[in-house]
Amino acid sequence: MEPLESTADVRARMSRQKSRDTRIEVALRRALHAAGLRYRVHRRPVKGVRREADIVFGPARVAVFVDGCFWHGCPEHATWPRRNADFWRVKIEGNRARDQNTDLRLAEAGWLSVRVWEHETVADAAARVIAVVSSRRGVDRRDRARATEKPAGEGPTESPRAGEDRSGG
Repeated sequence: MEPLESTADVRARMSRQKSRDTRIEVALRRALHAAGLRYRVHRRPVKGVRREADIVFGPARVAVFVDGCFWHGCPEHATWPRRNADFWRVKIEGNRARDQNTDLRLAEAGWLSVRVWEHETVADAAARVIAVVSSRRGVDRRDRARATEKPAGEGPTESPRAGEDRSGG
């Protein structure tokens, strides 16, 4: 393959592109943590599959990937560069194919991939991830909390309210 035509500005810009801990990824992790979810960051969900998920919920077997619109060919926001167009088309199409292959391989191992586009709002993405993780766990966190609450009056440390008669009559 021939070396790419590039300028100093392009090289500098591309070298600053983050591959992890992007703004949307960090904001999504904060929202998920605030919702009470616990997870691992930048892990391979399945041994032997050389693909790293951005957020991993091990017991629920959910892997979250935060995909950049440019790098993963977002259907809404993807742009095709004019300079080195053939190289970039092959690169981005290759990323798309790898994403599909990753989803397939994880599914074969019993995992569910959740793809979040960088243009999605954090609230929408977090709600989607929370719903998927909750459904994969089998019990919604709110239901679990309700199941552990004691009905009023059954606690051993409860005392009668002022003016309340507990004599039963």
